[in-house]
Amino acid sequence: MTRGPLLLFGVAALIGLPLIVVALSLLNPQWDTLAHLWQTVIPEYVGHSLILLVSVGIGVTVLGVSSAWCVSQFDFPGWRWVSWGLLLPLAMPAYITAYTYTGLLDYAGPVQQFLRAAFDWQLGEYWFPNIRSLPGAIFVLCVVLYPYVYLITRAAFMQQSTAAFESARTLGAGPWKSFWRVAMPLARPAIATGVTLALMETLADYGTMEYFGVTVFTTGIFRTWYGIGDTQGALQLAAILLLFVIALILVERYSRRRAKFYQRRSDGQSLRKPLHGRHAVYAAVVCWLPIVLGFIIPAFELVVWSIERAEVWTQPSFWQLTLNTLWLGLLAAMITVMLALWLAYGRRRHPTRPLRVAVSLAGLGYAIPGIVIAVGLLSPLAWMDHRIIDFSRWAFDFNPGLLLSGTVVALLFAYSVRFLSVSLQTVSSGLEQITPQMDDTARTLGASPRRILWRVHLPLLRSSILAALILVLVDVMKELPATLVLRPFDFNTLAVRAFEMASDERLADAGPPALMIVAVGLIPVMMLSRALKTQSIKTGD
Repeated sequence: MTRGPLLLFGVAALIGLPLIVVALSLLNPQWDTLAHLWQTVIPEYVGHSLILLVSVGIGVTVLGVSSAWCVSQFDFPGWRWVSWGLLLPLAMPAYITAYTYTGLLDYAGPVQQFLRAAFDWQLGEYWFPNIRSLPGAIFVLCVVLYPYVYLITRAAFMQQSTAAFESARTLGAGPWKSFWRVAMPLARPAIATGVTLALMETLADYGTMEYFGVTVFTTGIFRTWYGIGDTQGALQLAAILLLFVIALILVERYSRRRAKFYQRRSDGQSLRKPLHGRHAVYAAVVCWLPIVLGFIIPAFELVVWSIERAEVWTQPSFWQLTLNTLWLGLLAAMITVMLALWLAYGRRRHPTRPLRVAVSLAGLGYAIPGIVIAVGLLSPLAWMDHRIIDFSRWAFDFNPGLLLSGTVVALLFAYSVRFLSVSLQTVSSGLEQITPQMDDTARTLGASPRRILWRVHLPLLRSSILAALILVLVDVMKELPATLVLRPFDFNTLAVRAFEMASDERLADAGPPALMIVAVGLIPVMMLSRALKTQSIKTGD
């Protein structure tokens, strides 16, 4: 095997290091630790996780499929607004939505204050649901994560053949029966994929669960590591959570295999039926409700808090936080995009099955919770730090300190593992648009592989590279658990500051950093909306 593929295998293995560490903990189980965990916390973690998976799965399916069906099949007042507005919750991290609804619905919030003033109620004289609970977490995750189902299912509905619906109508099927007997079976693989993505985000969530006091694996790993100092126990919990994620990945792979019976529209004409009267109102409510709950209400509350704390916007410490977040995100984005470009180009040059599998495995990090990646990194990085210190003391009589686990190197490593998939898929998609004949022509003219990449591929990949940079930057800005675990001492980002302020019950102080995160998060949402609009124009919708 030549040096190039060996280096690619090495990089893929390095990216997979934290997952290997967590997986190896299953091969060397600490039975005393496992027995203690099984007797104390694991049943509760498993129970809460299963309740979350089932409830969020149902919730995002109802919200995502119903809105996707209305947008793809009907024309009603406000259609153009809701078609892209349904994507807006993607810019709102779940933990930020949790903060805003707590500020609105807790005892001192405006909703309960209004009820007490309007009905002259006193404490203990009325019942009001507690948002900081397991049902509250389910609600927040549903209104934030449904766009995964909406986006993929909408594309599936728009690609379905006109002939299938015409045949159903000739057989006497009405709109409702056509939906259940024709559209849903054809779109089922897409729905399953969208739900799987939402459930992966559910398992990975830390900020919402910690703030709402819901005990799940992510919060348990953090408490076991920091609260008890039990490294092995944290690894064992991370391994169990990894098994949940692997199960979801297998479900998603199975759903893709079933996607072979999709049909594409052959006539390119719109199937959208104009709606009027109460039917138009029903469709508008179905589409506007998730937008209002998932974005408009939380964004409005963030703006109110940011106005209340207007002095924060003039404080140097706030802009230092913003600068920390931006340069960390940009550096992580550049590293992951360079790795993605190298891996994707290497896979293109050496399309062997082992290399394709290795690159695909390296891109699995996005499906893995950030807390699992962080725990899987700390042990090997700490081991390497101690070896470096031992060697430095022996060779130079000098202690360099923690060069890896105590610096931003660990953060950048974790971000590269977590978000390589984002840039890899974006860059690979761009490379697939470049025909192999262009490579062959350049080689016949004597160009080396490096020169082909520099002079042919990179100019054609500019838009894909820019999109990958923006997507990774935004994901890094929103990432909370890995940043909390791996950040250097006295180093904060916007996400960490918002989390700290909310944890101290200073919700208004969490407003400015949270609003900044959401504002930057709107950039990829606008890019995605523009891409969908272009696709709709091409398909006649």
